[in-house]
Amino acid sequence: MSIPSNFTQYDIIDTFPCLAGLGASCFGEDADIFGDTLVEVIREEPNTRGLLYKLQTIDELRILLSYSDEDVVRVSDAVLGINPTVEPEEPPNWGSFPSLQAFWSVVLHAFENDPEVQAGRVFPLWANDNLLYQES
Repeated sequence: MSIPSNFTQYDIIDTFPCLAGLGASCFGEDADIFGDTLVEVIREEPNTRGLLYKLQTIDELRILLSYSDEDVVRVSDAVLGINPTVEPEEPPNWGSFPSLQAFWSVVLHAFENDPEVQAGRVFPLWANDNLLYQES
C-alpha cells in the first residue's frame, strides 16, 4: 500500500482524520503541555478519547505502519505538529524516537493496550463502504 503521489496535505488529513486530530492536540506544537515527556503524552492520550475514536485510530495506525518509510514521512509531515525524531532543547529531557515508525508503533501500542479497548468487545460492521463498529 502507498499514498498516491498526487495526494495533497489535505487529502492525507482526510485519509487519517484521527491522526490529524492527535497532531492538532497532544502531538501538536505545544505537545509539552500534555505531559512532562513524549512517552508520558503517548501513554496518557488514549485515556482522553472515546472507544470508537480509539478503534479508528488503531485502524489508521495499522494502515500507516504498512506504508513505506517515505510514505510514513509524508503522512507524518501532514498530520504532526512536532518531529518526534528530534530531541528538542525545550523542554529538557522531553525524549525522542529513532524513527517515525518507532514513534507510531509506540502510539499504536498505547491505543491497543488501552483498558477500554481491551475490555470492549467490538464487532466490525460495514455500511456504505465504511468500516463502523458496534459494541456488544
